[in-house]
Amino acid sequence: MSFDYRLHIFRSPLFQGVVNEAIEFFNRTPVYELPPPDSFAGTGVYGLYYIGGYELYAEIARLNQRNCVRPIYVGKAVPPGWRAARSRKTEAPVLYGRLQEHARSIQQTENLRVGDFLCRFVILNGVESDLIVPAEAELIRRYKPLWNSVVDGFGNHDPGKGRYN
Repeated sequence: MSFDYRLHIFRSPLFQGVVNEAIEFFNRTPVYELPPPDSFAGTGVYGLYYIGGYELYAEIARLNQRNCVRPIYVGKAVPPGWRAARSRKTEAPVLYGRLQEHARSIQQTENLRVGDFLCRFVILNGVESDLIVPAEAELIRRYKPLWNSVVDGFGNHDPGKGRYN
């Protein structure tokens, strides 16, 4: 039997519709300071928005003055054991923790203030947590955030963390 490439391609307009629905929901969520004032449980996707006076980010800040429409960074927070498909839900504040990590990273810079950043996010728990990766990818494709496309490494965790021993 010869190989027929076409027999292995899966396409679903329903899938793209669900991703689009998640992005539309994301864009309607409230915007908060970074990190938000109250901790919460769950996983999901988030965007960081710059509104400050740093000259290199002036155009992004201008676009975000009235409504946050241009994230400077988009990221995800997945449940523990996610890479091994062990879990879809967590009661831990995973997404909130990622936002706190970003706030700490920004505080360590010399030319940015954490008060010049806002965030929005979507909590995706249970079966909806399977949308975390496609929703993050679609947000990055749509908005081409500067820190995802030009500034490499902002959201990276130490890839060897926990493996050194």
